[in-house]
Amino acid sequence: EVASLFWAQGPEYLKLFFIHLEWYSAWLGLLLKYLERSTMKQVYWLLLVLAFGCQQASNPNEEEWINLFNGQDLNDWHVKISNHELDDNFGNTFRVEEGFLKVGYNAYDSFRNQFGHLFYKKKFSHYRLVVEYRFTGDQCPGGPGWARRNSGVMYHSQDPTTMFKDQDFPISLEGQFLGGLGEGPRPTANLCTPGTQVHMADTLFTPHCISSQSKTYDGDVWVNAEFVVLGDSIVSHFVESEKVLEFTRPEIGGGNVIHYDSLIKLDNTPLSEGFIALQSESHP
Repeated sequence: EVASLFWAQGPEYLKLFFIHLEWYSAWLGLLLKYLERSTMKQVYWLLLVLAFGCQQASNPNEEEWINLFNGQDLNDWHVKISNHELDDNFGNTFRVEEGFLKVGYNAYDSFRNQFGHLFYKKKFSHYRLVVEYRFTGDQCPGGPGWARRNSGVMYHSQDPTTMFKDQDFPISLEGQFLGGLGEGPRPTANLCTPGTQVHMADTLFTPHCISSQSKTYDGDVWVNAEFVVLGDSIVSHFVESEKVLEFTRPEIGGGNVIHYDSLIKLDNTPLSEGFIALQSESHP
């Protein structure tokens, strides 16, 4: 399973997933200092306070957290699986079981490059995205070798309604999740760029994927990943509260996406906002 959108909070293990809509430097500095010295339970508690404490706030400079996954259903989400129409959740690929959002392939006889994405219903521009995930079980038969213990979250993504039926990936930035294979280092929270490109140290960086500085996570362990996304200016990836990757000036461009609408892929356009989506790439 990949249970990608929840927090375990306190003794009740309340499953939550938050996205931060309005981010300000003073708040972030305070949060990061807290994260550096907090246990994981304390971090969950801090985020829960922000989520509930800001619901009644009238100050527009206050932080606002949104629980994207309700722990019950996928009513706020849209499914797009390659070679299937929008909202055709082929084989019940994305499902909710016991409060967890899972990706499974028990209805597939072979993967057949049916890459899938589960999109939240709204788009965002400046936010902090927090995800907790893990890999379980074996890869779906027919899945590509590179997709073993490989999934991710797409952000600043194109609208799923603009994807062609046979398009493989949305034009987006991907926070790539990799699980260890017991064969040496394999960092997670990397960056991959289907139909996009970014700048590193003010230089246009065109390779498809950029490895983070995270440690390797073997086995079926839960991993906490965070993404601080500030429009088309700067983006930072965190794993277990430690910054592992940072880049600037994301834009549309490059390759690594097929069967797309050329009216959507306008190269060199700054990528300042978009949708958030979870992947299904053949490993539960």
